[in-house]
Amino acid sequence: MNRPSWDEYFLAIMLVVRTRSTCRGQAGAVIVKENRILSTGYAGSISGLPHCDEAGHMLKKTVHEDGTSTEHCLRTVHAELNAILNAAKHGVSLEGATAYVSMTPCIHCTKAIIQAGIVRVVAQQRYQADADSVQFFAAANVTLEVINPEVTKY
Repeated sequence: MNRPSWDEYFLAIMLVVRTRSTCRGQAGAVIVKENRILSTGYAGSISGLPHCDEAGHMLKKTVHEDGTSTEHCLRTVHAELNAILNAAKHGVSLEGATAYVSMTPCIHCTKAIIQAGIVRVVAQQRYQADADSVQFFAAANVTLEVINPEVTKY
């Protein structure tokens, strides 16, 4: 029997967590310290408010400096932020933890990860607009490991 590595194990759990997502990104996050799960999160609406599946997306277009544009759903709380907020809600410190995520975090989730004291991020794939996140992680000495360098399309 081949046992999975800890990274493989927690990434597999993240893939199950992401199945709860109610927005198009189908993102999940599992935050771990000393091989123990501290918190999980998935992309979904604010607690008690309708999900995208029920009410539709609140897509807003962002035009970037290079002229490209992306659309983002404002109804959704990203998986990483949901996991961080769930930990905060229950008084769980994330200092020194590792986050296993679907894709490299957006810049907003990156800032939250750094502020929460998470020291390592393992992403299944790249996010379409992750250049700033990569720079912030490097500047903050947060280790970023991307398993599959393919960019997530959605």
